[in-house]
Amino acid sequence: MILAPMQGLTEVLFRRVYEECFPGAITSAVAPFIALTRNLRFSTDNAQIADVLPENNAGSIPVIPQILGKESDEFITLSNRLYDLGYNEINWNMGCPMRAIAAKHRGSGILPYPDEVRAILDKIIPAMKPSLSVKVRLGLKDKNDIFRLVPVLNDYPLASVTIHPRLGRQQYTGQPDLDTFDEVLPLLKPPVIYNGDILTAADARRIQERFPQVADLMIGRGVLYNPLLPLEIENSEMEIDDLAAATGHFIQRLMEEIMLRMPTDESRIRKTKEYWCLFWKSLPITEMQAREVLRESDLQTVIKKISYFSVRKDTLPNR
Repeated sequence: MILAPMQGLTEVLFRRVYEECFPGAITSAVAPFIALTRNLRFSTDNAQIADVLPENNAGSIPVIPQILGKESDEFITLSNRLYDLGYNEINWNMGCPMRAIAAKHRGSGILPYPDEVRAILDKIIPAMKPSLSVKVRLGLKDKNDIFRLVPVLNDYPLASVTIHPRLGRQQYTGQPDLDTFDEVLPLLKPPVIYNGDILTAADARRIQERFPQVADLMIGRGVLYNPLLPLEIENSEMEIDDLAAATGHFIQRLMEEIMLRMPTDESRIRKTKEYWCLFWKSLPITEMQAREVLRESDLQTVIKKISYFSVRKDTLPNR
């Protein structure tokens, strides 16, 4: 089970607390992307770099750094610096659907240009010390993008290809196109990882049963909606009551780390609410109750209300 990269959410703070509370439930995590720039600062002052520094990831879910960009020389330099820090695999983000990014032929914006992808791979693969995996969508605006890209990807020794079966222009709306994914899957030589709308254990079983040749599953929003999801998918032998109590404990620990690591009350409130918008769905409370937290502007009141909703026995998940 692989944790998907989600900017602002699945960063090191989250990864450390998750591994502390549910050790081994997620085997690896693709970190939120590091965007290539001409003058990229490889220092703790750069939040994207700091997120993958080994000294910051002690006790974290094992990490695969991800790079967003198409500048070959900068890609090689950054990937080799990361290799020297101990990372044996780098992931290339060719799936980000954000319009401003795609407009620059980055993320999903490069998918309609297989010749451009080939030119980049021709240059970076021989010069990279770590292995390379890629994360893609079916295309930017046309699902046939992926069929034109497959022969290119097959020509290189990629560690894996993760496919989110939507188009970039869809963002996260609509349904994943499993029929097209089914067509693409047998065409790819590298191991294929499935990503997209795995929100329940039943979702995971449907994907595994329909596509038994998939090498692994990558989950993102599902584990934020329900922190227990990886355990449920793997049929954890933990007692149900223990798992339910662990949900509240996990939320509490994450809030504690936010209070400790974020520099200002304003940033603590913002980060706490970002997570709460997703986490409350794992608790049997109403949307109206969840909005009580979101309406608050006082940090201590926000913490008290989250604690109340996440540790009360009558608000723990009944699974």
